[in-house]
Amino acid sequence: MKFLFVHQNFPGQFRHIIKALAGNSGHQVVGIGEAINLKGRPLVHSRVTVKGYVLKKSESTETHHYVRDFEAAVRRGQEVVRLALDLKKYGFQPDVVVSHSGWGESLFLKEVFPGSRHIVYCEYFYRIDGGDVGFDPEFKMVFDDRFRVPMKNTVQLHSLSAMDNGLSPTHWQKGLYPELFQPKIKVIHEGVATEHIQPDPEAVFVVDGVALDRKIPVVTYVARNLEPYRGFHTFMRSIPFLQSRSPEAHIVIVGGDDVSYGRKLPPPMTYRELYTKEIKDQVDWSKVHVIGRVPYNEYIKVLQISTVHVYLTYPFVLSWSMLEAMAAGCLVIASGTAPVREVIRHGENGLLVDFFDYRQLAETVSEVIKHIRDYDSLRLAARETVRQRYDLHNVCLPGQLLLITEGGNL
Repeated sequence: MKFLFVHQNFPGQFRHIIKALAGNSGHQVVGIGEAINLKGRPLVHSRVTVKGYVLKKSESTETHHYVRDFEAAVRRGQEVVRLALDLKKYGFQPDVVVSHSGWGESLFLKEVFPGSRHIVYCEYFYRIDGGDVGFDPEFKMVFDDRFRVPMKNTVQLHSLSAMDNGLSPTHWQKGLYPELFQPKIKVIHEGVATEHIQPDPEAVFVVDGVALDRKIPVVTYVARNLEPYRGFHTFMRSIPFLQSRSPEAHIVIVGGDDVSYGRKLPPPMTYRELYTKEIKDQVDWSKVHVIGRVPYNEYIKVLQISTVHVYLTYPFVLSWSMLEAMAAGCLVIASGTAPVREVIRHGENGLLVDFFDYRQLAETVSEVIKHIRDYDSLRLAARETVRQRYDLHNVCLPGQLLLITEGGNL
């Protein structure tokens, strides 16, 4: 079979599927991604051909702000079409086209390859109520948002109308999409490599000259970027209260200073700087280690030495890091927001707290530190949850391959 995968940050969520398909000599796999994101990135597989496009920016300053994202998506879709037409000219006719619905790359592919089966990755459908918008009173929704936000779905609606099947990582994310399209959407997570990510009682992580291991109370927090969408402000505000109750604990914070989601601060200010200033004189910083982004294997060590791992999120896309923390045997204390509740059951495989209540968070973390052995069953149950429902090689990848190669019996 022939497969075309399209993702502006190729391979994106498709890495494991692409690698598995390319490992079969009977398949031909081609990828399309934005050239700037492909630069310097290692190949997913030697048998995968990848084409890069250059996105040209609009020179217009008059485009209405509601539709600027849509205009950019159309431009992106046009660049993808040019590459797709070149592939078609040289005889490449995919049996299956897999693309992400969010950035416009899938807008016109059905017209180029009408005989292909089109699978669209359905990550997040914006809503005025029940999602990220208006969730945090610290970042208030303005009246204009009620009109602007639904327009962000314009690109997706075009992609959804052309898809044969959809793919979404969680039931909550699928449930955000209009009911009209939900019967076509299959829920299969990208998967967690539990054979690689597992508990290690002997793990050691050295930071700021201190060797941290499981004998020392360590509180961990991980996000791609340190920002309010992932509860960074709540976590930072919990630190003074946590240190007053558990002064022996070390706190390790992993994440960058960019903004993945939500509003950016006026440059050069970052959310890390903003919330550090807020609690600056209330904290023993010798035991707070903000280490930025780290290589993947070092990140796994951080999880393996964790006494308590904190995961907070708006009602938004569920982070891989929460499932990876559970796979590593972490005791996860997470926000009781909808995407988290799909995975964590309070008192069974983790603990849930109010997203905004930093005092409750500090009290809960401190209680676990004081009685850590009482929570061993939750650690075991957390890993078992991931093994049963989100394991890459035994659950998710087989389901993805079935969907892509045979239609998943939809």
